[in-house]
Amino acid sequence: MPKLVLIVEDSETCAETLLIALESLPGIEPRVIPNMRAAITTIREQGGDVAALVTDLHLGAGSLQHANGFDLIRQLRAEPRFANLPILLISGDSDPQLPALAIAQGANAFFPKPYSPAAVRKKLEQLIC
Repeated sequence: MPKLVLIVEDSETCAETLLIALESLPGIEPRVIPNMRAAITTIREQGGDVAALVTDLHLGAGSLQHANGFDLIRQLRAEPRFANLPILLISGDSDPQLPALAIAQGANAFFPKPYSPAAVRKKLEQLIC
């Protein structure tokens, strides 16, 4: 049974780009999740089948009020069973402190937009294969 890689992204274009980049990873089933609420539900239901999470910092409509990728990471890291789940954070923000902040918040890697889908794929391979 393939391991799930959840892509939490409310932009259809970004989600599709990541989906295409990740779908050829062996033993991996990438699945797009449009918001934080759906991501938390899916992760809790799928548990051990989730191999990694790729999330945007800004999660938009459908997410919990004022929630962002940092909130998602903190919520998952607070649960012992997800303490080691590989999480990659993506953002279009230009704050130079953001990469260090992402790692401090519990992300395993940070990718600024525009990002290289191949670089995201390579990092996922390093973390889960």
